Amino acid sequence: MHRLLSGPLTTEKLTVKIAGLPASLQGKKLVQMSDFHYDGVRLSDKMLSQAIAIANQVKPDLILLTGDFITTSTATLDQLAKYLKKLQSRHGIYAVLGNHDLYYKNSQTEVTTTFTNIGIHVLWNQISYPLGKELPIVGLADFYSKEFNPTPVMNQLDPDTPCIVLSHNPDTAEILQKWRVDLQLSGHTHGGQIVIPGLGPVLMIQHKILRITPKILQNFLPFFRKKHPVCNHWEWSQGFHKIGKNQLYINRGLGTYLPGRLFCPPEVTIITLQSK
Repeated sequence: MHRLLSGPLTTEKLTVKIAGLPASLQGKKLVQMSDFHYDGVRLSDKMLSQAIAIANQVKPDLILLTGDFITTSTATLDQLAKYLKKLQSRHGIYAVLGNHDLYYKNSQTEVTTTFTNIGIHVLWNQISYPLGKELPIVGLADFYSKEFNPTPVMNQLDPDTPCIVLSHNPDTAEILQKWRVDLQLSGHTHGGQIVIPGLGPVLMIQHKILRITPKILQNFLPFFRKKHPVCNHWEWSQGFHKIGKNQLYINRGLGTYLPGRLFCPPEVTIITLQSK
């Protein structure tokens, strides 16, 4: 993707406060990257290299990748793996898959196997403890997958223990309010890609217009006729949000679809954990 269409890569830094965070985890640094769509079109090698350099420069304690590594083919997966192999983290690299990673029957297996071979842990309805038992990392199946079922996974957690959840689609935050989620990391929306300052993503505006337009009139507005399938909660399209008692952060992603981005640059996210 040409820089003029994607915009320059940005680094977002935030501090997330977590109740009951042990002193041993105070100040730990996490790096999140999402929505690579590495297919030779939507993400340049130059930007990918830049993102990896930013991540490594932070010397993170943990790197978290939140899905959509491919678009419709695994043809470029080995090349992506050569880049991701350069990532460095004290306690490892963990990932969940997105809807595009499930594009055809074997793509989930191919992505998982390729990443496992370079030391990236792909979580699929699983819990891991790279930072110790005091802060479990949960990776959920993609929201659009038939295997998305957070109940048996989340019910394994102690509600008195903080946790971080990786879930590609931010719509899952609505469902996850049943459990304690101190930080959910998502992607999927690309931040809306085209954002009107003061109003928000164009797709969110479209969604709002659809809600207030009588069905009989929707037939005369073909652009607004159907709710866009990407997500329902466009108000959670990017950045930090409080969802009930839980906390959610949505990364705008690295890859870009046509017609490009406007006031919505691709990002690498650096998160510092603090006790509340």
